[in-house]
Amino acid sequence: MTHTQEQILLAPNTLPAPAGYSHIAIVPATANLAFISGQVPLDSEGKLIGGQNFEEQAIQVFRNIGIALEAVGSDFRNVVKFGMFVTDMANLPTLRSVRDRFVVGDAPPTSTLVEVSRFFRPDILVEIEAIALCPGAR
Repeated sequence: MTHTQEQILLAPNTLPAPAGYSHIAIVPATANLAFISGQVPLDSEGKLIGGQNFEEQAIQVFRNIGIALEAVGSDFRNVVKFGMFVTDMANLPTLRSVRDRFVVGDAPPTSTLVEVSRFFRPDILVEIEAIALCPGAR
């Protein structure tokens, strides 16, 4: 954890070890927003979860986002923006179904969806980043 007056950067050990980035950035001057780096379907040991099953990969990605949110005293109710990236737009119905298991309510967060040609590992099919309020952060 790095902490300055302007920001708090976190890399919880319950998420895969980041390579050159933080999983979470909290900017207290902006009402305690957490900027969660793109999460992929890796567990805390860096093992791919779900093989080539898009749904299982998406579930792990949302689990990782949930872990990051919990690390800053927040949850999915406080997410204000998702940035979602997939390698095949045909998986959109599945992605929405998985998302709706984690995000509930009448006012879902804002969202961006982009199809990409590939990720840093060819076996990864989905990556999602998030911005959330974290009312309990200092």
